[in-house]
Amino acid sequence: MKKVLVLCTGNSCRSQIAHGYLEFFTDKSQVKVYSAGVETHGVNPKAIATMKEDNIDISHHTSNHINEYADVDFDFVITVCDNAKDRCPYFPTKAKKFHRNFPDPAKAIGTDEEVKVEFRKRLFSFIQKR
Repeated sequence: MKKVLVLCTGNSCRSQIAHGYLEFFTDKSQVKVYSAGVETHGVNPKAIATMKEDNIDISHHTSNHINEYADVDFDFVITVCDNAKDRCPYFPTKAKKFHRNFPDPAKAIGTDEEVKVEFRKRLFSFIQKR
């Protein structure tokens, strides 16, 4: 089984979204997906709501710190923000590393509806780049 880690700053939004899509689009008998942050900020409720609109339930996800997975031998590590890439610890594995900086939907400002639109836009951006 391949083990994939999606890493972001706070394991709140971008890494949670990526985690959700990777689980949705991969065979769970072949791939185990983890997500973590170099900090933990809790799973963003707007990320949960936006993913639900795409029929993907990430409400059971937790915000985890990278240190929790120090003993996991990952095959792939995907950083989804520049900060996590720069702060990513050394993994004593042969993990292939991939990086793609995505705009943080959690930083969207405005009315509730404007923030929802930004989440959807940034989510769509994520899907288009996969």
